[in-house]
Amino acid sequence: MRRPFVAGNWKMNLNRADAVALAAGLAARATQDGGVDLAVCPPSVYLDAVAAALNGSPIALGAQNMYHEAGGAFTGELSAAMLLDVGCKYVILGHSERRHVMGETSEDVNRKVHAALAAGLTPIVCVGELLDQREAGRTAEVIAEQFTASLAGVSADDMARTVMAYEPVWAIGTGKVATPDEAEAVHLDLRKLIEDRYNAEVAAAVRIQYGGSVKPDNAAELLAQPNIDGALVGGASLKVDDFLGIARGALS
Repeated sequence: MRRPFVAGNWKMNLNRADAVALAAGLAARATQDGGVDLAVCPPSVYLDAVAAALNGSPIALGAQNMYHEAGGAFTGELSAAMLLDVGCKYVILGHSERRHVMGETSEDVNRKVHAALAAGLTPIVCVGELLDQREAGRTAEVIAEQFTASLAGVSADDMARTVMAYEPVWAIGTGKVATPDEAEAVHLDLRKLIEDRYNAEVAAAVRIQYGGSVKPDNAAELLAQPNIDGALVGGASLKVDDFLGIARGALS
C-alpha cells in the first residue's frame, strides 16, 4: 500500500517572514503520523529559515530545482549537496514552468535526476501535457516521451524511491482541473510505463502525485483514485488550512 504524499510548491511567492510564519503554522498543526507524508518546497533563499521553522515536525523540506553538477563555476545554480546541507529531502525536477517557461528539456531533467539520486535526494519528477497536445489526443504520447527521456538510465532501485507527478499544464493555476477519471487515466498510463520498463513490483512502489489546481474541495475525489497517491500543490499550499485540508483529502 503506497502512503499518500502531499507536497507544497510555494513557487516564487512569500517573503522571509511570511515563509517562516507559514512553515510554523503547518508545523504546529501537523500530527506526527497523520497517515500522509507532507513536504513543503519554498523559494531557495528561504530554505534555511523554513527548515528551522519545521524542526521537530513531521513535515519534510524540499527544493524547487537544482543543477546537475556537483560544484564549480555555475553562477546562480544550487547543487544537490547544498540542498542536503540545509536539510532538504526532496527536490522538484522537470516542473512544467521549468520546461515551458525556462526551456528545460527532458535531457536536462534526466541529468538532474541522476545527480539528485546519487546524492541521496528524492526527486519529484514532473510530466504533463499542454492544452493543444491534449486537444490533439497526444496526452499519452507526450507523457511517454517525457517519462522515457527524463528517467533514462535510472535503475530499478532508484526508480522505486523516485516520486512522479502528473501535472496537466492547462490545469496549473488556471482553476481548471482534470476530472478524476482523466487524471486517473494518465496515472494508470504512467504506472504501466514504469511496469513495462522495470517490473510490477517497482510500478507498485512508485508514488504518483497529481498537480493542477488541487484544492480542499476537490482533493478527496481526485486522491481517491487508485493510482493517484497524493498531490503536488501550488497556490493552495500557501495557506495552512488549504494545504492541510488537501492532506486530509488524501485520507478520505
